[in-house]
Amino acid sequence: MNPSARVVITGMGWVTPLGHDIETVWSRLLAADSGVKPIRRFDAKTFPTTFAAEVEGYDHRLFVRDPSLHETAGHHTGFALGAAAQAWAQSGLQAHRDAGKLDPERLGVYLGSGEGSLDFEPYVGACLAGWPEGARELDAPAWAETALRLASAEAEIEQEPNMPLAHLALEFEARGPAYNCLTACAASVQAIGEASQILQRGDADVMLTGGAHTMIHPFGVTGFNRLTALSNRNDDITTASRPFSRDRDGFVMGEGAGILVLETLEHAQARGATPLAEVAGYGSTADAYRITDIHPEGRGAAGAMRQALDMAGVSRGDIDWIAAHGTGTKENDSIETRAIKAVFAPPEGPDAPAPTDFSAVPPVSSIKSMMGHLIAAAGVVQCIAAVLAIRDSKIPPTANLRDPADDCDLDYVPLEARDVASAGGSVDTVLSNSFGFGGQNDAVVIRRV
Repeated sequence: MNPSARVVITGMGWVTPLGHDIETVWSRLLAADSGVKPIRRFDAKTFPTTFAAEVEGYDHRLFVRDPSLHETAGHHTGFALGAAAQAWAQSGLQAHRDAGKLDPERLGVYLGSGEGSLDFEPYVGACLAGWPEGARELDAPAWAETALRLASAEAEIEQEPNMPLAHLALEFEARGPAYNCLTACAASVQAIGEASQILQRGDADVMLTGGAHTMIHPFGVTGFNRLTALSNRNDDITTASRPFSRDRDGFVMGEGAGILVLETLEHAQARGATPLAEVAGYGSTADAYRITDIHPEGRGAAGAMRQALDMAGVSRGDIDWIAAHGTGTKENDSIETRAIKAVFAPPEGPDAPAPTDFSAVPPVSSIKSMMGHLIAAAGVVQCIAAVLAIRDSKIPPTANLRDPADDCDLDYVPLEARDVASAGGSVDTVLSNSFGFGGQNDAVVIRRV
């Protein structure tokens, strides 16, 4: 392990509800555009929530070298293929490979991807056949016969969360370390952090990392509705995602993917690549509290942030923007705010009163206010936004924030993007937070090289 080895980003790509390329999505984020529309993937008119942020007008076959290799790809895999193609092209690694200088066994993939869309109609058809009206027990033969007749083996396997990894390995001939983690909404940041450590251990030369996910299907929306986690603001859908607002009522489901190309700075420089930014620090903790509730003091979230800052060797005052998890749920936003305060404005001693001046806390904002919550892929798209914020010294806004809650009293960059450069400043270091059900907390520091 060489913890002093610097890990850099040399390529990045995303497929999101706001678009399918870096510049389109970034310009829409800075303009506070919304990607939220009525759900079209299935008929949701009887659901408590009838809207989401879907990826539209996208065909993964336009991004791959041989579409026949990916004919059965699910939505999540298709998103990952497009995002990875963008990242690969930007990295310039194909020329390196063509010159015989990239060992496929030294090219790895570490994703934090979730499941694809459920093959819903065959599943429900089998269930209805196996539980006819008035039945008191499962008719297993009827269930199995109907499932065998209706279901597709390819569609079934393509739902699995490891399938984006399998397709990316195939597409890019990556035969090195291969992992997928599904730690809920923290997954893609965990993947980035652990991919960085694989490089520092010397177990690979290049890692493709990030995540992909869609839960915009009947079971996904039903599950989050039953948890009362989704906004029900069906009469005002484009402003329904309201992180840190007094009247926030839940998050808006999104979908998509983000992929980064990571390598050590030494490896990037040796092949003449231009680093986009550095993955400088990573922290990962567990709340050890409850399955779906965050610890009320945000202890796990604060711990992950401190770890990331410590690993990066930066002080609180070095952070120019906090890319918040910022989901728009009552619990997350107030507790994340509390955790940020614990890290960036702590009491001066064990018996000191809680501070009341938070002017030293850096700006905080949530891009989920515009593109919705991409679940397992949410963290990596924040990291891409962090790289772009550093490039342009602009901070994307928290859209729809007109009336902050009393316990959300930080600078959340409301409504409009902030042009730091125009004020004579710069964005050099960003802390990005991702927290998941089960009490998983991950944070990463992205820094200018």
